[in-house]
Amino acid sequence: MNTANNILMEVNNLKVHFNIKSDNAWPWEKGQALKAVDGVNLTIYEGETLGVVGESGCGKSTLARALLRLVPITEGNVVWLGQDLTDLDKKQMRSKRQELQMIFQDPLASLDPRMTVGDIIAEPLKTFRPELSKEEVKAQVRAMMDRVGLLPNVINRYPHEFSGGQCQRIGIARALILKPKLVVCDEPVSALDVSIQAQVVNLLKELQAEMGLSLVFIAHDLSVVKHISDRVLVMYLGNAVELASKRSLYENPQHPYTKALLSAVPVPDPRAERGKKIQLLTGDLPSPISPPSGCVFRTRCPHANEGCAQQKPILQAISSEHQVGCSRLAELP
Repeated sequence: MNTANNILMEVNNLKVHFNIKSDNAWPWEKGQALKAVDGVNLTIYEGETLGVVGESGCGKSTLARALLRLVPITEGNVVWLGQDLTDLDKKQMRSKRQELQMIFQDPLASLDPRMTVGDIIAEPLKTFRPELSKEEVKAQVRAMMDRVGLLPNVINRYPHEFSGGQCQRIGIARALILKPKLVVCDEPVSALDVSIQAQVVNLLKELQAEMGLSLVFIAHDLSVVKHISDRVLVMYLGNAVELASKRSLYENPQHPYTKALLSAVPVPDPRAERGKKIQLLTGDLPSPISPPSGCVFRTRCPHANEGCAQQKPILQAISSEHQVGCSRLAELP
């Protein structure tokens, strides 16, 4: 059971809104607020993996970038080891980036095509450890390349010479060369083949155990999230609708949206797959520019009533390891 002694990050009422204007708007006209993240609360513990799932456009990637202050935060705060990151200026925040790193979705696009593999992995060391000699930097780069499964003789090659899986290993090596405490993985395997996905996920798990990393792992594939995560956060239209341990969420989902997501996960047993009931969601995902009042999921929820439009639900604990954001939870079948 996690305690307050090993809390790495606390996120309090985090909101990220973007000002959106139409192409034909006058310069003095005010835009509309796109509510990409709209009041998320969570805690990240030392050594754990927090999975984040939800449909495209639910705010997963924006949340990931807000945790690292890569996008402006509209409201709320992110507390890292007791220090509020939202109070730091650019110079102070830059020093914190040694402890906070990110692995991106597109492995090739995240690498500078003009730099060799060795230079890409060494760049964080040159930025944050200028006291290291060239020989020391090279030795650390080679050691990290070996650990992520890259042969030392490719150190002078360029990203375009590698497959997607190899490029992602380069990205992982770059993120971990400084030995950070938290790594945010923004859909790191979604662009890879299934067999390569498994290799990358297993590599991340091994490195986490060796280095004591905490991970925020964002993905669409709930099977991948189940394999790597300790807890799972389910997001819908910028809001957290369920947060639970992996076991509790997959064995006993509570929110109608989570149940619908899990019902769509393929089962390897053909008989069980044919016999299971898929809970289809009606309607389309509403626009984050004009989300529904009250519960944002009510326009697609089969159990919604008039009361769901009146008040926005917040995550409430139903057990020590399970929180659900639904005002009608006690009435649901």
